[in-house]
Amino acid sequence: MDFNGQKLSEEQQNQLLFMMLVQQHEQICMMSLGKLKNPATDKIERDLSSAKYAIDTLAMLEQFTLNNLSAELKGYLKQVLNTLRLNYVDEVEEDKKAANPDSSESKAE
Repeated sequence: MDFNGQKLSEEQQNQLLFMMLVQQHEQICMMSLGKLKNPATDKIERDLSSAKYAIDTLAMLEQFTLNNLSAELKGYLKQVLNTLRLNYVDEVEEDKKAANPDSSESKAE
């Protein structure tokens, strides 16, 4: 494979493809969380079930590649998953607050 004018070894190609796969699911998740615009509609859209699916897919990938990834790729995947999970929890909490606005006021008193 030729990438930016450089020949990549098979291992480098596989690492690049793995990172691209993770990035695709990261972008899908961030769009589903309403953090990025959907390029097809140019609108912010939220679909928490799609976001969860993207996170679950990456978590499955993490499990299936256990002990088969370089430390760099393992760390990259873990960091992406942590970021996505934290953003997902934030959005779920926002939905709960929006659905029950009185509960947050009573806790503050």
